[in-house]
This record gives sequence, structure tokens and C-alpha cells, in this order.
Amino acid sequence: MIQTVATTPFDDQKPGTSGLRKKVTHFQQPNYAENFLQAIFDASERPAGATIVIGGDGRYFNADVVRKAIRMAAANGVGKVVVGQNGLLSTPAASNLIRQRKAAGGIILSASHNPGGPDGDFGIKYNIANGGPAPEGITEAIYRRTREITEYKIVSEEAPDLGVVGTSRVGEMEVEVVDPVTDYATLMETLFDFAAIREAIAGGLTLRFDAMHAVTGPYAHEILGRRLGAPVGTVINGEPSEDFGGGHPDPNVVWAAPLVDLMMGPTSPDFGAASDGDGDRNMILGRGIVVTPSDSLAVLAANAHLAPGYANGIAGIARSMPTSGAADRVAKKRGIGLYETPTGWKFFGNLLDAGKVTICGEESAGTGSDHVREKDGLWAVLLWLNILAVRKTSVADIVAAHWREFGRNYYQRHDYEEVDKAAAEGLMESLRDRLASMAGQRFGTLVVSEADDFSYRDPIDGSVSTGQGVRIVFSGGSRIVFRLSGTGTKGATLRVYIERYEPESGRLDMTIEEALGELVRTADAIGEITKRTGRDAPDVRT
Repeated sequence: MIQTVATTPFDDQKPGTSGLRKKVTHFQQPNYAENFLQAIFDASERPAGATIVIGGDGRYFNADVVRKAIRMAAANGVGKVVVGQNGLLSTPAASNLIRQRKAAGGIILSASHNPGGPDGDFGIKYNIANGGPAPEGITEAIYRRTREITEYKIVSEEAPDLGVVGTSRVGEMEVEVVDPVTDYATLMETLFDFAAIREAIAGGLTLRFDAMHAVTGPYAHEILGRRLGAPVGTVINGEPSEDFGGGHPDPNVVWAAPLVDLMMGPTSPDFGAASDGDGDRNMILGRGIVVTPSDSLAVLAANAHLAPGYANGIAGIARSMPTSGAADRVAKKRGIGLYETPTGWKFFGNLLDAGKVTICGEESAGTGSDHVREKDGLWAVLLWLNILAVRKTSVADIVAAHWREFGRNYYQRHDYEEVDKAAAEGLMESLRDRLASMAGQRFGTLVVSEADDFSYRDPIDGSVSTGQGVRIVFSGGSRIVFRLSGTGTKGATLRVYIERYEPESGRLDMTIEEALGELVRTADAIGEITKRTGRDAPDVRT
């Protein structure tokens, strides 16, 4: 039986960069999750009796909201729900299922790399029929609906046992519980030379994958262990946990420090990697080297043809604006398109659907291709393994050879977390007020050549996005970018991106501190970071 429940709007359900993210306790307010789910059902277009995919990263509160979403889908005319066993689906696996099943869309429950547990974060986002995050037009429609909602619909029947693979019914709707790994693993076998990777591992290639107690554990056990023959112990922290083992499932040098320490030590394996809460981000390491996400994107784009799925080359590359220009050098030398977009994977969808690009990446540890419409952590790991298996050399040698061919973009991101929101917004507003007069100003040896607030016109649908980050470019190509992140749940996160390009004939072996020191000091001077936020150093450097 369908129940109609009276409710009142909340005024804080505007989706950010990737859906709605708040503290678990905030989502646990009566009707809070239900209101947002109902707004999705009301605002998203789908034919009668359509299929949708539901799943999440297994963090605390995931199972409760999966069951609510199933019951609400049945009450809102959905014909079939495909849900991962135990409510689990990595974000790229969910995207793949939406595409494979020709679903009208999907509801993905995750706060990605944010911490979990009863005091942690939770999130809900909607993906459209191409498998990618809903574009801004749809997220705006969802937000408008949250502001006027007066009721939500839910069936009185309970959701089925999600631990059992199989088909059942809730009301008039079919519910299919599927193994969350199988379809995704099979897709990976069509893209990469599993035989070559298996041979390399059998021949002595050693690796370590840190699943960070998050959703990729089962995927890594199946693919790296069972299908590729990596020995027991290769996958660490491989059991998903509601609070990610008490850790922070963000694959960077701070939160994955034990893996970094291992890879920098005397007993390092040849290759190391980690993924995040919902499996869409990655960190890549070799013996003695951490590969920056921007460099990883460039290396993968330059070498993708070594994997069967990309043997005919790639159509083009897309990167988010704050991501370094390393991929630009590859695109220019290869004679393929390069597209610079705002931050957020949703901006890549039109380019991928139109065949303009094949590989996309963001400096925030996200890379992927046209196989799905999300960034994909394990995909990046497998492409690196395929490249290592073919080139038969080390990660460090591959990166060094890349710099000798394309030059090096020295790069670092500084995160100032949980900054007073008014102070952070005042900092950005001050920067914007000074942009028009900034060209020609000198800071030490640096001279500003141009400064703007990045805007983007989608070349496919013509939509325009403004206010996407302040860019300050110096003579010679160095730059500093300031933007506020849309993925936090408390205060504001100020992100400052610092970049210096050295051509292939230049100094390719400087330390980051040597290469970027003057730019770091200049960023504080221009942005008045210490003065406005009271912070004399970032919380995280990546």
C-alpha cells in the first residue's frame, strides 16, 4: 500500500559538486533523507515503469537509506530497482550498471572521500541515464523541488533482504539484488590485457592496494586476487566498514600514510595504489615516488594505447580547470583535443557522450574514461598495471621518461579545511574585486600576465557555468588558482592550487619546495590567506 506522508521543506538541500552531503546526524532528522529522495523522484524525468539503480559505499546509514529509497521508488511508479547486494555499489560500478541495464538513472549513496561513522558524513546524489552525475539543470530542479515539497510517498511493505542475490517484489515493483562486483570486473577484462598483467605478476611484479576499509575491497579481491593472481596480502584494509576502520577514506599522502611509508621504504613493492570511500578516486605510487594525480592523468593519456580497450588511440582529453596543464602537453603533441572544464565529473559527460574525449581527470585523484560516466579508481590502477606489464620498467622510470618528453608541471594543492565560511567567502570576493587591476603586478620575480574568474561554456549544449575559481597566471606559465570546495560538510574548504611548468630541456629534478616556494609565498600575499583565515599553513598538502 502506498502511504502519503506530510512533510515540510528544509532550506539546506542544495546539491554541491557531487550531490547533497551533510553530517549523518543531519540526514537522520525526521524526513530529511525522504524529502531529498522525493525531490529526486519528482524532478527527474523517466518513462513509466522505468528501471533505476540504487547502491552506495557502505558507510554508516547506507543500509537504512537504501531500504527507504527502494520503498519510495515503489511508491513513485518505478518499474524495477537494481540494487547491489547488501546495498553496496562502488560509484563506477553503479554507473556501469545504469548503462548496461539501460536504466533511467540511479541513486548513489556516498560522501566519497569524506569520513564515515555515526559522527561522519553521508551523501545522496542522482545519476542520469548515461550513467553520469546529473547536470546542473537537473540538480537545480531537484533543489527547487526541495524548497516546495509538502509530502513524500512510500510503500508500507519493507524492502527485501538485500543480503540475498535474486529477484523479488515490493508492491508492483520488481527488485533485483545483484552481485556488486561481477559486471564491473567483466567490463575491466574487456579493456585491459589481463593475461599480460597476470604474467607480469607471476614473473615478479609486486604490488600493494589499500582499499582503506571502503567499498573497493571486494572489487580488488576479485580482480587483483582471483582474476590477476596477485598473492594474498596484496589487498590491505579490504573489508568495507561503516566507519572506514575509524580512518579517513581519502587516498592521499596524509590519510594513506602507511602505504606511502611502505612505498618509500627499503621493502617497497614495485607498485602501490589506494582508492577512496566509494571507489572513484585513486592514488598511484611506485618505489620511491608518489605520482601526482595530474601527472598520472598525463601518463595514462600518453600510454593508453598500450591497453586493448584503447589500442586505436584516444579521441581527446578533458581535465578540470585546477588540474595541472600536464595533460595539455600530451594533447598538443598527439594532435588531439583538450578541454578544460569546471570541477565536477558532471561536466565531462557531454564531452564523453559526444565522442570528443576518451580520458578525463581531476587533480583531486579522479581519472576515468568513456567506459563509464564517473571517475574510476580501479580503472586507473588497472591501466597503470597494463602499462607496467607492457613497458617492463618501473613507475619512476615511466614518469621520468614522460617529463623528458613533455616537460614537467610542478604542482601542489593546499587545503584549508573548516575555515570560517564568511572569512573564506570574503577572501574570494576580495580576489574577484581585484582581478581587473591585477595584470602587470609584480610579486618578487613573478609578473601577473592575466587574472580571471573561470567560466565555462559547454561546447555541446551551450550551457554556461560561472564563478568556478580565480586564476592568476604569471609570465612563463606558472599559475595560482583559488576556489572553495563543494564537497565539505562543515564551514568552508579553501583550496589553493600552485603550478610551475618546466620544459623538457629545463630543471626536471627540483624538489617541490624548491620549485614552488616563491609561488606559495605569493599565494598567501595575493589571497591574504593568513590575514583573513588566521591559518599560517594548510591542513593538507597534496
